Amino acid sequence: MDTPYLQPSSLMQHKQHAKNIIQVLSLYGFITDSYIIEFFTDNLWEKLPDSWRSALSGLSSPELADELLSNKDPKTFRSVWPLSLLTLKAAAHYLAFSRIPLHEADNTHQKMPPEFQSNCSQSCMLAPLFRKHVKPKKQHEIRQLGKLVNKLKAITACDQVVDIGSGQGHLSRFLSFGQGLSVTAVEADKNLVTMAIKFDQHLMYMLQKEKERSSKNDICQANNIISAKPPRHVLAWVDPMESWEDLLMKLDYTYTEQENMKFNQAGDLSQSVEGSGETVLSPEKNRQSPYGFNDCHNFNMGIHSSHFSNSARTSVLHKFLLTGLHACGDLSVAMLRHFARCPSVVGITSVACCYMKISTPELPQPPGVLSASHLGKTTQPVEYGYPMSSWVAQLPGHKLSYKAREVACHAIEDYTERLQNESTILRTHCYRAVLETVIRSIDPTMKRAGVQTIKKAHELPFKEYARLGLKRVGLDPDTPLNEASVEHMLSQHQNVIAFFTLALLLAPLVETLILLDRIIYLQEEGFHCELIPLFKPKFSPRNLVLVAAKKDNFLHDLLEEIKASDVSFDCI
Repeated sequence: MDTPYLQPSSLMQHKQHAKNIIQVLSLYGFITDSYIIEFFTDNLWEKLPDSWRSALSGLSSPELADELLSNKDPKTFRSVWPLSLLTLKAAAHYLAFSRIPLHEADNTHQKMPPEFQSNCSQSCMLAPLFRKHVKPKKQHEIRQLGKLVNKLKAITACDQVVDIGSGQGHLSRFLSFGQGLSVTAVEADKNLVTMAIKFDQHLMYMLQKEKERSSKNDICQANNIISAKPPRHVLAWVDPMESWEDLLMKLDYTYTEQENMKFNQAGDLSQSVEGSGETVLSPEKNRQSPYGFNDCHNFNMGIHSSHFSNSARTSVLHKFLLTGLHACGDLSVAMLRHFARCPSVVGITSVACCYMKISTPELPQPPGVLSASHLGKTTQPVEYGYPMSSWVAQLPGHKLSYKAREVACHAIEDYTERLQNESTILRTHCYRAVLETVIRSIDPTMKRAGVQTIKKAHELPFKEYARLGLKRVGLDPDTPLNEASVEHMLSQHQNVIAFFTLALLLAPLVETLILLDRIIYLQEEGFHCELIPLFKPKFSPRNLVLVAAKKDNFLHDLLEEIKASDVSFDCI
């Protein structure tokens, strides 16, 4: 049985671990580098060894799930597998970080966490006020991460928390009201900040109503609300290229409620409500977020230095923890660098996502991420999101393609379930691969055209799917199809599924290497850190949290806390 990765490892062990993964990917990385839509145009099946094709050809979807993606030995093999394929499977499962939380080791067959057994949309272990506007997945995440942050707070003796990429503020609210922490929520999107403030106000309004009702009835109701102090909200982009001094400057600029009202009257934010907490502005102007938002620029329009009076300018944070729930791309990288370099940051919990949006020397500006070059030239050396550590950077073969990093973001458990149930959704990859050949036969210059998702594509006849797809890329939807060729390709749909399953077998190695690089970076900088599987992976696929603190032996204390907890924070 797969056991949780909860034992601290040395820097030497992590370096060897990274080296072993790179050796495997150097041999078989072409699989994760491949685009499944090019299965036919690039003859991907023929790129596999003959013995592999012979072993995988004709396997049903449940057999692929059982014989490739499961880390347990299958009961039977339809044929004798080549040693190279067996070795790859064993190495992939052995080298990947375990994603099974300690409390889930004996409960891996259930998709929903125990807190949702009685109601699939409402966590029974989260107060009703924290569940409002929050989807079940997010409920599970904020509760688990919030409890971990609270444990880190106890170990570091620091109750100040900065939530990076706070979005609508769900985690920040739980940390503030549910854990009693002093929270600063940092978000680059004005619309999300506005929504977060509205949710804060609504929660405080409901608290007040409940207090009045309890007082009137002379009763005391337990609602798991520890504090009535809302988060401070900072509208700012955390630039991965900025220094930690710049981060502190953004966090330190605040203005009074009176100035907030004046700013609101300019129409740039929803009207302030008494008791809604502070709102903080980044002092810079004309700044654009690289995450696809222009809101920082719009939000700061009309704000002048006079708005930041000496009386309002205060040093808000002297010592604090950093946290981020699924901080996208280089945002999670920036958090780690700020932790390593900023004396004020004493601890961090980082849950990363969107690895394909990480900058690399080969792809400094990934698709969908705006360049920060317009912000001015920097005198500092350019630092990329991967690799972070000097050790990984010098290893031959360490490079990870955009596609490999994108595959590492897939929900493997969901795909495994589709294989086991022989879901008709599985045919979508084959449909898109056939459509790619049709598109290129019409216009050879159109490669990987953005067809986007076609609703319920797997339920459509291929002719209808092709008609819709051609229309979306600007081609004649009534273009005649070579029906014999199309039928031949569609008959190979199981091979398409087998190839993609191989890619998902290797995907955890890519994620593990990225996270190992971050661990090694922190260890190179002299810090203790560890990676903990925190969320149920079938429920929240990106479930690994990187924890570090500037305190000797904190890991031992933290891991002992987790082991001693009742099913890992399941009791509030």
